[in-house]
Amino acid sequence: MSAHHPDGSATVLRDDGVLVDVPAEAVAEGGWRTLRPGQRVTLLRDAAGDVRGVLRPV
Repeated sequence: MSAHHPDGSATVLRDDGVLVDVPAEAVAEGGWRTLRPGQRVTLLRDAAGDVRGVLRPV
């Protein structure tokens, strides 16, 4: 995780260095209150590639 924003959304830094914006709904879907910088997560994406959930890594 790179940054958690006041509106509940987040910016995630992937292992390949690409930043991904994650909507607040996806953060909440994973049961998170907040994400900590440096925290590893797993992103769930829909068929269109949009992030729909942020889970603890598997």
